[in-house]
Formats: sequence, C-alpha cells, structure tokens
Amino acid sequence: MSAATNNFRKKYIIFRRVKYFLYICTAKYHCQMADYIVSARKYRPSTFKTVVGQKALVQTLKNAIASGKLAHAYLFCGPRGVGKTTCARIFAKTINCEHRTEDGEACNECESCLSFQEQRSYNVYELDAASNNSVDNIRELIDQVQIPPQIGKYKVFIIDEVHMLSTAAFNAFLKTLEEPPKHAIFVMCTTEKQKILPTILSRCQTYDFQRISTQDIVEQLTYIASQESIRVEPRALQVIARKADGGMRDALSVFDQITSFTSGNVTYEATISNLNLLDSDTFFRITDDALQGNLPAALMMLDDSIRRGFDPQYFIGGWAGHLRDLMVAQDPSTLKLIEAGPEEARRYETQASRCQPYFLFNAVMIANDCDFNYRNSRNKRLSVELAIVRICQLLHPVQQPPQPQRAPIQNVQGTPQSAPASPSAAPVSPRPQAPATPQASTSTSSPNVRGVTPQPNAQNPQPITRNPQPTVQAPQPRTQPMMRGGAMPGRTSGMMPTLRGGGISQSAPTAQTATGSSTQQPEMNEPVDEPALRRSWKQYIQTIPEEKLLQTAIQNSEVSLSEGTHINVTVGSEEQMQRINESKAALLDYLQKQLRNSRIDFSIVVNETVAPKAPLTPRERMAEMRQEHPELVDELVNTFGLELS
Repeated sequence: MSAATNNFRKKYIIFRRVKYFLYICTAKYHCQMADYIVSARKYRPSTFKTVVGQKALVQTLKNAIASGKLAHAYLFCGPRGVGKTTCARIFAKTINCEHRTEDGEACNECESCLSFQEQRSYNVYELDAASNNSVDNIRELIDQVQIPPQIGKYKVFIIDEVHMLSTAAFNAFLKTLEEPPKHAIFVMCTTEKQKILPTILSRCQTYDFQRISTQDIVEQLTYIASQESIRVEPRALQVIARKADGGMRDALSVFDQITSFTSGNVTYEATISNLNLLDSDTFFRITDDALQGNLPAALMMLDDSIRRGFDPQYFIGGWAGHLRDLMVAQDPSTLKLIEAGPEEARRYETQASRCQPYFLFNAVMIANDCDFNYRNSRNKRLSVELAIVRICQLLHPVQQPPQPQRAPIQNVQGTPQSAPASPSAAPVSPRPQAPATPQASTSTSSPNVRGVTPQPNAQNPQPITRNPQPTVQAPQPRTQPMMRGGAMPGRTSGMMPTLRGGGISQSAPTAQTATGSSTQQPEMNEPVDEPALRRSWKQYIQTIPEEKLLQTAIQNSEVSLSEGTHINVTVGSEEQMQRINESKAALLDYLQKQLRNSRIDFSIVVNETVAPKAPLTPRERMAEMRQEHPELVDELVNTFGLELS
C-alpha cells in the first residue's frame, strides 16, 4: 500500500472520530435541554395528598370514592391555577385503580395507573372546550361515551373550559349528561360558572375551589426550593405568593422566572426589582411621614414611585391595602388577617401601635375613595396628591388664619357702644352724624331707642338722622347659605363681612327702617310648594353632569316638606347620605334660589327599605307630566288634538 493511501486512511479515521465526538456532544446538549421541565409541570400533584390548599374538597372526593357513591356529572369551578383540572385527573385515575391504598389514594402500580401515567389510557377522554365548542365536537364526544372502558370500571370524560361551549352544543350535550351509560362519568372544569346554562348546572354536583392561601403557597415554594437546591429568602417567597393572587400555577411560573434571574439565589431585593413591585418599605415610610405630618416627604415619595414607572393608582391602591393591614393589626385577634410572614407581621403590629383608630379609619376611606374615583379624574396625579395631603392633615390640620377684628356698634347719638369683639380688637372712633334730611324724618322713633347706623356709600353717601318715630325692624338680608339646623345668619350676633377699599372688613349688622333703603337685598320668604320642591330637587341633577354617584343618590331619594321650609330627605344607604351631605351647601343654595325662600333647610334619614325606582312606562310618565305641568299638557292636547287615556 502506498504512502498516499495510508495518509488518506489516517485522515479519514481522524475525521470520523471528530465527527462522532461532535455528535455525542450535540446529543448530550439536546438531552440536557430536553430534560428541563418547568416547575408547574414537574411538581404538578399526582395524588390527592399532594394537592395544595383544597383539603375539604379533596376529603369529600375521597369519601365519595371510598363509599362508592359516585355521581355521573361533576362541575369543578374556581379561579385559575387552583387545581381544578389536576383534581379531575387524579379523580379519574383513582376511581379506576385496582389496588387503592388505605387512605384512598391510587397505588400507581396497577395497569390502570401505569397507563394513565404514561398517557396511553383509553379510560380518560379530555376535551378542550375552548377550541372544540361546536355541536360536531359534542357529537364526537357522545359517540365516545357509548364505548365501554377496556380496563377498569369507569370511563371519565374531562371537559376543560366548559363555559366556552356554544348554546347549541350545550343543548346537544344535555340529554347525554342527564342519562349517560353506567360506565360514563363527566367532570367539567370552568373559571366562569355564571356562563353555564342553569339546565347543565342542575344536573351536576358543583365543587367550588377556593384561592390558595399565601401561607400554603409559601410552604409549597419552600419545598420545591429545597428539592432543587435553590437558596431563597422568606420575604421573597411572601412577595411571590402575594403576586400569584391565590394561584399556585402563577406562583410557580414567577418562581421559575426569579430563579433564572438570580441564578438560584432568590433574594427579596432581586424579587422586587424583577417583578417591578412597590415594596412594603415604601408604604411603611410614607405612613410614618403621614403620622408626623411631613407632607413634602410624602409627596416626594409619590414622585419617586412615578419616576420608577408606577402608575399613581397603583401607589394609592397599595397604600390603601397597607393602611388596611395596619387597621387589622391593632387587635391581636385580627392580626392573622394580614398575609405576611412573622417578621413583617410584627412590623405591622409595631407601626399600628403608634396609629390612632381615627387616623387609620379616615385614611383608609380617603385612599379608597381616591382609588375608586381615579378613572373619572382628569388630572389623575393631582387627585392622588390631594388624597395624600388630606391623610397627612388628619393628625396635623392646617392652622386657620386669625379672624378679622370687629368694629364697635354706634348708637344714634354717635357714641361708641361696646361690641362682642375679642379683647385684642382695637377700638374704632365714632363717625360724626350728618344733619337730618326731610326724607329720613318721616319715620317715627322714640328718643330712647337705639338704632344701628349702616355703612355710608362711597359714591352716594346718605346721612343718618335720629328718627322721631319708632323704627320698624326689617328682616335681615341673607348674605350666606343657611347654617345646619335651620339657624339664620340674621338672627345671630355675628358680624357680616363688607367690602371696603378693595379689602374685607367686619361691620355691624345693618337695620332697615320703614322708609330708609337698605344696601343689601331683602330676604326671600315666599311659601314653598311641595310639587315645586320635588321638581327643583330632581332638576339639580342637570347641574352636576359629571357627579354620577350624587346624581344616583338624588334620583333614588324621597323628599317631603314639613313646617313650611324644612325638607325631610329619605335615602336608601349611608353612602347616599354621605354623598348628599358633602354637597349640602351647593344644593341648599340652589333650592333657595329656585324656590325663593332663604329659610329652606333639610335633614337626611337612612331607610334601607327604600329601593331604586323602576323606570316609568310611557303612561306613567304622561301622568307625572300632567301632575307637574297641567297647563303644558292641556296646550299640547288642544294644539295637536291628542287623546290621553
């Protein structure tokens, strides 16, 4: 053999060996990639014992299997990720197990269990109703129902997302569901029970799955972390469990995400950073600022969260939840209502001990109202900032400005009379009296009667004289809304503000004589008609087009008139009473102007038996219009020749 041939053979052998080596490396790489299974699938429960957070429901199913009292149709409903389909598969495997254990679990060794685990069992038929929701799919299912099981006693049909079936498919399935063969058992799973027809619900045993508690999720994640040799911090697992919102599948997905991000070292800071969450430290700090009245620091904390990409509503909603936790942490018996670890629960308890119940209750109300009205606000950030300001001022209210000084009252002789002013008020020198005028001398007055001198007009001054005839006291003009309780400003001894020289000063109440003209408008005191009152009460809705809740409260209320000017308002809930009370000043001002009576006031009574009024029929609307506007209805009837029954 020549040297060239030997050289070629050596090169060929080397090439084959390199190629084989590369093939082995590639195969191992693909095997390693194929071996990875996400935690939600790898640790999916295979027995009733491993189901998390559904102890009562699992025990009911095990008792039914042990006693042999199996229904022909089951409905598993509940939120996502709580184990509905998993329990359906475990149930299907257990009822066909040939050698069940003493505690009612499948043996996982018989032919039925092995075929189920290897996904080659013909006794379990699964249908995804989300993509197979037509009548033809249900007909195929009905054909499968007629075939008896090959191994075991029962044939189980699992229909996932059953609420996605069309109405025609439900109707086609109804007869088979009501009277199936003895070997057929249907297990339907859904997240929206309300979308299923009542005729289907009446033929099923319904099992409501509950959300998995935070503590159960944390325990399961701790077990998985120990099996996978992953280092975790308990606070990080608490954050993951809260993020999952009661779903184990969501918690496992987030756990895998954080594990990949931290390379197997799950810390609290890394979890908060990866999930882009506001940590509890933020709400602890802003609560401390509110307790101290440190408004600038609280507003800067909101600005910092917005700069980090958080929506203001997310901030105020999270703070409302934090304040709620503080409120329940004030009592040791309700401390367990906080979904937090032992260390963080003690932290809540410590901060709650420094909070007054008044502060927490009102702060929760303010934050919750802001969160509720956030969507309807035009300046959303401003609404959140105003809520923060109100919470910070609960314990540290803003100082009111000092009241203006009152001027002394002058008698008819021009000598100053002592006025009910504060001791610090400076005395005001009396004004000189002008000579009497013929126009002002027509009224009679006693020399011993003291009159009140009105303020002179800068443009057209009128001198004040001593009247020889007794003066007639006229009603005081109304310059501000009526006080609560029906008290009139004119009957009080307080001073009325007047404009003088571009500023605001206090002057004594002016009296109007029989012949002298007053500088203020006369008081409105027209009699109030109850039908007109009801019309004005309802017409106020048109002036508040953006306040939907107040409109509903006024629309559903009932009003009646008593004592001539007092309005009795009956509402159906405390919330409606609160809405009307918040707008009482504006509502009273509107009613007083519409009915031309300054003495109108109202009080509110809650009667929960008052139900919202049903919509009126055309005949009822016409009867109501005839009662309120009889002249308009008669004119329409005469003009267009209408016939009203």
